[in-house]
Amino acid sequence: MPRKTFTAEQIVGKLRQVEVLIGQGRTVALGCGEAEISEQTFYRWRKEYGGLQIEQARRLKDLEKENARLRRAVAELTVEKQVLKDIAEGDF
Repeated sequence: MPRKTFTAEQIVGKLRQVEVLIGQGRTVALGCGEAEISEQTFYRWRKEYGGLQIEQARRLKDLEKENARLRRAVAELTVEKQVLKDIAEGDF
């Protein structure tokens, strides 16, 4: 089965949908089934996105992407610095 990827807005929407269904007396399993997500996904999303508004969730995703990009840049610069240092010392 292919893995679905959801946007931050969709995740917040699914969480709210399941919470409404739970509030109507359905179990978590039934609520997740109607939202077409697994219980494990629901609990993982609730832990990460619980209580966030749609704009906050979107901002969180944007910050995570930016953080990953910056980490890659730092890693590349660290390698370049080490190579230049080794060349300068004559240890290549």
